[in-house]
Amino acid sequence: MPGPAPLLALVGATASGKTEASLPIAEQLDAEIVCVDSMLVYRGMDVGTAKPTAADRSKVRHHLLDLVDPDEAFSVTAFQSVATGSISDIASRSRVPFLVGGSGLYFRSVADGLVFPATEPPTRQLLEAEALVLGPRAMHRRLESFDPDAAGRIEPGNARRTIRALEVAAITGRAFSTFAAGWQRYPTSIRVAGVEVPRAAHHRRIEERVRGMMPDLLAETKLLRERGFGSFVTSSQAIGYAEAAECLAGSIGEDEAAARIIRRTKGLARRQMAWFRRDPRVRWFCAGDDGAAGVVPELIDYLSGTGGM
Repeated sequence: MPGPAPLLALVGATASGKTEASLPIAEQLDAEIVCVDSMLVYRGMDVGTAKPTAADRSKVRHHLLDLVDPDEAFSVTAFQSVATGSISDIASRSRVPFLVGGSGLYFRSVADGLVFPATEPPTRQLLEAEALVLGPRAMHRRLESFDPDAAGRIEPGNARRTIRALEVAAITGRAFSTFAAGWQRYPTSIRVAGVEVPRAAHHRRIEERVRGMMPDLLAETKLLRERGFGSFVTSSQAIGYAEAAECLAGSIGEDEAAARIIRRTKGLARRQMAWFRRDPRVRWFCAGDDGAAGVVPELIDYLSGTGGM
């Protein structure tokens, strides 16, 4: 495929070095970065999400960061709408839209224009009330009993995504996973590079990142609680913040909090890679201990269209 595709993307699991590598790639290709991540949209949640820093953003323009406060709902459909607008804006200025992230669903919502089932607030509120009483894992077991495919792609403690799958089933009478049947189409109007780090090296990177961020994560979580966002940071979807909140409450020590975050982050990375490996458009690049930063020249060659398929 000669020349650059209309859209470029760099994907891979958390802690694979995508953010670090994306900067020189974007600078070389005259691109602006569209962050495809479900958590980077939240203001004030910088440390635990490994959000691009102010210095990063001064080098390359980033989109889809800091859109809402932590207690505001922001669905994948809302994300899709804002991202599509950003991509149009970037292209209108003769710049290159460059999707970067590890959230597979959000990536495909933007890259492929997926259609999502509507929401129904009364049904959702009922399910949320049940989850408060029964707990997220009980709700996940309910989902698993009739839609194991959907349950297998959702962390058992992730109440938000579990409730969404149950809501869709209740509204439509169809298993949530059946809506993915139409997702087997993979339009080729995008060039996607994926970064894969060997398991042992990737685990080391995760462990080092988590242990290194703990002091700042605890401080950030404390500030979020003081600002009135305590119920969100303790929710199961916010990996790192929930554990930091427990540590601040004295329920667990800092070492235990770090161990739990590491365990959950490794699980997240495993699910992210499983998602992206299903996408036949991804050209994989194997990185070492340095992560994606070690293969930047190869990534530039491929994404620019000079490195072949």
